[in-house]
Amino acid sequence: MRVKICGITQIEQGRAIAELGADSIGFICVRKSPRYVTPEQIQAIVERLPIETIKVGVFANHSLSEIISVLDKAGITAIQLHGSETPEFCTQLRNSIPPEIELLKAFRIKSPESLTETTAYTDCVDTFLLDAYDPQMLGGTGHTIDWQDLVEFKPAVPWMLAGGLTPDNVREALSGLKPDGIDLSSGVERSPGDKDLSQVKRLFESINAASC
Repeated sequence: MRVKICGITQIEQGRAIAELGADSIGFICVRKSPRYVTPEQIQAIVERLPIETIKVGVFANHSLSEIISVLDKAGITAIQLHGSETPEFCTQLRNSIPPEIELLKAFRIKSPESLTETTAYTDCVDTFLLDAYDPQMLGGTGHTIDWQDLVEFKPAVPWMLAGGLTPDNVREALSGLKPDGIDLSSGVERSPGDKDLSQVKRLFESINAASC
């Protein structure tokens, strides 16, 4: 199962988290976020990551030119859209980037009805990411989705579960759901952008226990 740790800000933490087992590392490109990193900072971290690691830039309501500029400068290999981007925008972006660049679309799930929004994006993105809704924050809130709402969620593309996951609750989350991957940020942090490597290690122990 894919494991993405998001909100990386430090070179050594990024490398250590990849070595512990994370196959995807996320970088926040939203300036107002406390986890924001510049393209230059992203590139410095990317250069120390294993080549096979998926390097994800997280954007929210950026323009096409802004996203492509970061893509060109930072060495990311995937783009995650975490705002109110339309299917039309996703299609335009998909047609403007190399085909090997993964395109993820995040959805902030407020109720079961929120899931219906995903169907319009099936043909224009590669992966869905379901995050918890918060009226003030786009992500990294520490809030969980009502997992029961997702039991019947079986989209036509791979999907990842986010929203308030921690080493303590990930086993419970995975016991009733079958996502293709999970995404954590605040659940393995000491403070925004400062990851706790002991918590990351515990996370993988929990995941392994859940798969037994």
